[in-house]
Amino acid sequence: MRRLNLASIAKVATLFAVSGLAITACSPPPLEGVTAYEGGRLIIGNGSAPIENATFVVDGSEIIAVGPTGEVEVPEGAGRVSLAGKTVMPTIINTHMHAYQSREEFTQDLKRRAYFGESAAMSLGLDSPEIVAMRGETIPGAAHFFSAGLGITAPEPGRSFAPYTPPYHITTPEEGRTAVQEQAALNVDIIKIWVDDRGGQYAKLTPELYGPIIEEANTHGLRVTAHIFALEDAKGLLKAGVSSFAHSIRDTDADDEVMELFAQHPEFVLVPNLGGRGAPTDLTWLRGSLPDDEIAKLEEGNVERPDAQAAFGIQARNLVKMNDAGVSIAFGTDGSTPWASHVEMEDMVAAGMTPMEVIVSATQNSAAFLRMENAGTLEVGKSADFIVLDANPLDNITNTRMISDVYLRGEAVDRATYP
Repeated sequence: MRRLNLASIAKVATLFAVSGLAITACSPPPLEGVTAYEGGRLIIGNGSAPIENATFVVDGSEIIAVGPTGEVEVPEGAGRVSLAGKTVMPTIINTHMHAYQSREEFTQDLKRRAYFGESAAMSLGLDSPEIVAMRGETIPGAAHFFSAGLGITAPEPGRSFAPYTPPYHITTPEEGRTAVQEQAALNVDIIKIWVDDRGGQYAKLTPELYGPIIEEANTHGLRVTAHIFALEDAKGLLKAGVSSFAHSIRDTDADDEVMELFAQHPEFVLVPNLGGRGAPTDLTWLRGSLPDDEIAKLEEGNVERPDAQAAFGIQARNLVKMNDAGVSIAFGTDGSTPWASHVEMEDMVAAGMTPMEVIVSATQNSAAFLRMENAGTLEVGKSADFIVLDANPLDNITNTRMISDVYLRGEAVDRATYP
């Protein structure tokens, strides 16, 4: 934050006085890099009630003041932007996606994510060392990047992971520990494992294999997130000390035993990745961004799918049960679709969460999960990462799609054309 030098100001005032020049009629000079955003509804991102007529001041990339209009002192010379009639919320933080494996394609993807309001995204388990090396880079107009590097699974013979880099396939605890050591050397953000037999097609990681992986990760200060499907695997992983699930329980409803295990692990984080409701949805909001032929392909699959609806019902009931029990819910979409976060938020509300709960999941909770101390909420000291919306998402979560502007680190994202 800029500090005003009072001694210098006094010296200048004295010089004016000595020279006989009046200074009272002069307008204050523009205060470069300081802007006040005034009059909009502000959703802070921490679950508190929105400020209906808010002012927040940004100095460079940092928020330096927030509050009701009239109670926030705007520095003289600051720029002013009216947001009357708009709603402002923090940018979306996506803790489960998969990165393209060429720098050029992935850079474009990160810019597309920013276009749709994402400020950070973590790729889970299919990244080459070249892509992992992009962690920590600040690319203008693009989301920040986090990575789990290469994940770990049991052998899945014949299964293609193209176009992504295949994960480690292990059969012994020693192989699992070595995989963790190699990824720790790359400074990955988390270790990803898959505990799933893919519908009975493959043997899956057993407690004898994933237990040592979790132990080894912890010795390197790393957490482990697990792709799961079955209730029994969820129980085993919780007992072994896993930090999060990259999908929820999908084979059956959560029972009392697993809920007690969640209660015993208050630091655990669930990223549900609901996987779609299997019902037609409105895609018209993508017109003007995506090419017409791409939207036409999406419309071909935009049909009733009874099997997906039944699967969604299980996941929806489990999500609400866990949310109501106080399990920390973060946010992710899986895949590599840059606009999928808006669909996932709609699905989470359809499952039974409130719009405010979903927004907190996608902002404050996800920032905490990624250990982004300066992100996730619109408060003093946080990064100026926010979305300006034409309608209130607390009235209808699909209003997150009505984007007027996106700001990353205090700078407006160029949304004139789709990246």
